[in-house]
Amino acid sequence: MRRPGPNLARGIVTHIDRVEVDPVLAARQYTIYQEALASAGWRVYEVDPAPEHPDSVFVEDPVVVCGDLAVLTRSGAPERRGEVEGVEAAVRGLGLRVARIEASGTLDGGDVLQVGATVYVGVGGRTDEAGAAQLERLIKPMGREVRRVALGAALHLKSAVTALGDGTLVGLEELVDAAALPPLLRPREEPGAHVLPLGGRDVLISAAAHETVHELSGRGWRVLPVDISEFEKLEACVTCLSVLLPGR
Repeated sequence: MRRPGPNLARGIVTHIDRVEVDPVLAARQYTIYQEALASAGWRVYEVDPAPEHPDSVFVEDPVVVCGDLAVLTRSGAPERRGEVEGVEAAVRGLGLRVARIEASGTLDGGDVLQVGATVYVGVGGRTDEAGAAQLERLIKPMGREVRRVALGAALHLKSAVTALGDGTLVGLEELVDAAALPPLLRPREEPGAHVLPLGGRDVLISAAAHETVHELSGRGWRVLPVDISEFEKLEACVTCLSVLLPGR
């Protein structure tokens, strides 16, 4: 994870109107998110802050971790490319092998959804075909199959579709090319499309997804709701704030 900086309110918004962000409340919500991860047995490592980059708290985007390989990305938003430097130091410190997406390809980690050996890559927003092809070349030798998914009015693939721990995809089919995906479990509200599996039956979800919390609980999941309202004002969701490294 990476702490939000003082310029968080200047983060990029693409598909929603800009509204005022409370940086003090955001810092509190970040800490509570960390505590939720810890309650599920995760140990939190923090990347060095990058106060000059307003979106740097969304640490999912600069890196994709597949097994012991960390792929440093090259964002389709040029102003975010400097976020990679601190993330590289962190993943090297954790003993991961490192590769990177090279120019002129672009890839954001929020466009990469890993479900077992299948890796869905959203193409058409911050990620282009060249970036997807580079990722495919890097992870195919690891037994991963990459499938492209065309995006509609979604910032990232995981703005529309995420996955539960059993591989069930949860999402909004109208925001992506649903024909490229297995059948989706449609949530009862938009924030319910964003789930972060934490291992076993634990799943993190936005506290704004009230009905989805009840639905997933009824399906036997241990749901951990967290309030990330200040980050949601910047088109973020629960997956954006962390990168999970099982076994590290």
